[in-house]
Parts: sequence; C-alpha cells; structure tokens
Amino acid sequence: MKYFIGLDLGTTAIKVGIFDQTGRKISVSTQEYSLITPSALIVEQDINVYWDSFRKGLTEVLAQSGVNGQDDMALSISAQSETLLFVDEAGEPLRNAIVWMDNRAQVEALELGRRFSNKEVQAVSGQPEMLATWPAPKVLWVKNNEPHVFSKIGKILLLEDYFIYRFTGTYCGEGSLWSSTLMWDIVKQRYWSEMLEALGVTEAQLPKIVESTTPVGKMLPEVTRELGLGGDVQVVMGGLDQACGAIGVGNVREGIFSESTGAALAACAMLDHPVFDPKGQMPLFYSCIPGKYIICAFSSGGIAHKWLRDVLCAEEKDISPRMGWSAYRLMDQEAAAVPAGSDGLVVLPHFMGSGAPDVDQYAKCMIYGLGLSHTKAHLIRAFMEGIAVVLARMVEGLEAMEVPVREIRSLSGGAKSALWCQIKANITGRDVWVMKNAEDAACFGAAILAGVGVGLWTSVEAAAESMVEKDKVFAAESKNRNVYAKLLESYKLLMDTCKPIFPKL
Repeated sequence: MKYFIGLDLGTTAIKVGIFDQTGRKISVSTQEYSLITPSALIVEQDINVYWDSFRKGLTEVLAQSGVNGQDDMALSISAQSETLLFVDEAGEPLRNAIVWMDNRAQVEALELGRRFSNKEVQAVSGQPEMLATWPAPKVLWVKNNEPHVFSKIGKILLLEDYFIYRFTGTYCGEGSLWSSTLMWDIVKQRYWSEMLEALGVTEAQLPKIVESTTPVGKMLPEVTRELGLGGDVQVVMGGLDQACGAIGVGNVREGIFSESTGAALAACAMLDHPVFDPKGQMPLFYSCIPGKYIICAFSSGGIAHKWLRDVLCAEEKDISPRMGWSAYRLMDQEAAAVPAGSDGLVVLPHFMGSGAPDVDQYAKCMIYGLGLSHTKAHLIRAFMEGIAVVLARMVEGLEAMEVPVREIRSLSGGAKSALWCQIKANITGRDVWVMKNAEDAACFGAAILAGVGVGLWTSVEAAAESMVEKDKVFAAESKNRNVYAKLLESYKLLMDTCKPIFPKL
C-alpha cells in the first residue's frame, strides 16, 4: 500500500486524511454539517449527510494532494461513539441516525435501570450507570415508540459499522465502540445475552465483533467507482474516535492522558488491563489497541463553545473571513483580555447532560454570577474555563482510582487555542502538550490502524511512538492557582446544589 486513508466520523464534521508510508500527512479535508435538533432531547442526522460528506471530503483530498486515485490504499475509521443506526434486511436505513448526544430515552433508561443495577451494568459494560445516551435505552425507545421501524430491523449498527458495511458489504464492529452500547461484555468479549433479551433483539441482528486492526475486506468495486478510486482499497477495522485520537498523539502507554475538545470534551487514559472505578464514576472501555483498555470520559463541552460562537458571536463569524482568521481565534483574543476566573462568572457547560465523574443525564447549562460589569468577553472566557474545569474533574476522577496522569496531550480543534491550552494547564495543574498533528490526530490514529492491519507496522504502539512528535508545551502556572481552586470548588457546589432542579421528564 502506498497511501493510508484515515476517516474521522465526527459529531459535526467529517475529516478525511491521506498519509504516506512514513506517516507524513499529505492532505486533510474537513466537511462540516448541522445536526437535526427538533427538541431539547432529540439529536439526529440524515445518514446520507455522513456518506455525502465523506465522498466530498475524499474527492477534495485527492485533488489537493495529487495522489493518484488508481493507487492501492488502505483505509480505517475513527468514529463517534454511540451514534445508532437501524437498517433493514437489504441494508437500507429505516430512519435517521440517532446521534450520541440524543437524550430522549430517559424513561427507557429508568426501565432498564430497574432490571439491571448500576453495579451489574458496570461489571459487564464498564459503564458506571444506565443513561439515556447509551444505545441500549435508545433501542428500547424505538421498540416502544416506533414499532413500524423496530419490526423491520435487519441490523442494529453504530456509525462505524454502517460505513464498514457500505465499503465491504460485511457487518462488522469492534469493542471500543460497542463498550458503551451496554450490549457487549468488555471482559468476556461477547454480547450480553440478558440485555439483548430485555431489548427484544437477537445477536443475529448485531454485527460480528472483531479486533481493531483486523482487515475486513476490500472495498466493493461499485463503491470504488462511486468514490473515484481505481486500485485495491483494503478496509481495516478502526475504533472509537477518542481512542484513535489518543493513538494519534502517542497516548499508547499508561501515565499519558489525552484530551480532545471537539464537539465533545473527551479524555483518555490507557490501561494494560481492565480497572473498574469502585466509586462508579469513571467509564471503562475496550481499546482499539488489541488487548488493552482505556478509561474514557465524555462530556458535551465543545458543543457549548460552538453554541456560543453561533448564537452570541455573530459579529466574529461575520468579520472572520475578511480578516483571514477563524471566529474562534477572534473569540480567544477577546477572552485573553479578561482576568483568570472571569471576574466571578461560572459556567456549567452541560447542554446535553454531564459526563464522568459528575454523571447526570439531566444536567443543563448554567451561567452563574452574571452582573452588569460582565461583557461578552467574560462569557467567552467563562465558557472556556467551565469546560476546562470539567477536564480537571476527569483528572480528579482518575487520581481517585490511582491511575497516574503525568502529562496531558491535547488534540482536536481545541488544541489550536493557545489560551485554552494554558487555561487547561493552570486548572488541572498539569503541563499540556500539543502535538504536531494535534488537529488531525484521530485521522492519523485511524491511518496507523490501517497500516498495522496491512502489515506495514508491527504494532500500534511502535508506529505511534516512532512517528508522533511534540510541538509545544503549556506549563502549569502557579500565579492563578488560588483563583482556579476557588472556581473548581464553585463548580462542584453548583453541580450539587442544582441537581434537584435540573428538569426531568
């Protein structure tokens, strides 16, 4: 194989990256799209949007890179977790995809929670609590509310599985994504039969689970023609986007902690064996490095920053093309003029519930302490600090489990903000490293999986450690330690105080 394609199926954008045999990035394309959000609880996407965005992105990177589409290639996928699809016996979608942030299945989560205790759910799936965001309650929601869809289900798939099927005609999935479905046993590595029975589905309606890095077949001829490819394209099983991103920044050994601030805030710590949180707070996933595990905590942090841009920073969006800067860069410039702590402004950045270790599916965004002296710049910084506080809580959750966090490696869109990286370093008390490929780390991680799958590299660890390079470090500063310690305590107090008033069904 001369080239390796890393496909990153994100929440609000798809990235397609092409890399050569040395791991050098040749070209990357990003295709953004909006989600379908008809209510506060419902988040969906037209499946054709995903496919069309990928096709457009691939066309763009081929044109930009000058890579000959007739060359042999290998492809692997980095995919958002929990986004759920239902197809009929012919593989045709039965409805829109239900995106991971969707929170409609709260009644079903309560119903399943009465049947399976949190302790039992954690022991099997690694997830410490039954939540409406997990796919199992959503499957039950479809059964209860859309029986016309449920009766026609041929396969229940995650987004990665659907793309594997579209590419090869084969129904395959893997453990890092299926960990949080609550339908797969991460230790025994088999489907959880009791849960399937409770949902009214059979194992035959689910994909075959294989290890990441497994070659699953060559791309179908009709698909290569549609995509403008002419050579053999070997499709290799990928993994969870955050796990791929961790690989892309060299987080392949214990002690390194990677954080990604995209649509979601996610953090990963690599483990050589499963470690279950005795407090029932931090989720455990199977890794896309065969035989390893990760503690991977999620929260809807990054989407809050995007909301701030789209709703309150229209001026920045309007002038950014004329200046040649992104709206986020202009927002950073404004926030940098505000002192640490945002003059007492505190934000709980939870638009779609809060994640570990402060798990609450009902949590909402809250702006506390707003006064006449505060400006838009204060709000921007307070949102950035609020999301950084969530990251600090994730670090605290790992420390409570005696999982070491020696350094933080930042990736995804948030890594482009020097201000945000410094805020994260100061609030967590850890140096934050940005890697040279931080923005495209998930694509690069997927490309590494593809390369290992076709035998170019002997292992994921060896490939990542030989190719990943550090770019810059943001050292934790002591000057704002007291301000941020107070902010962290205010966040905890507000979460505890507001818990009874977060609206429930």
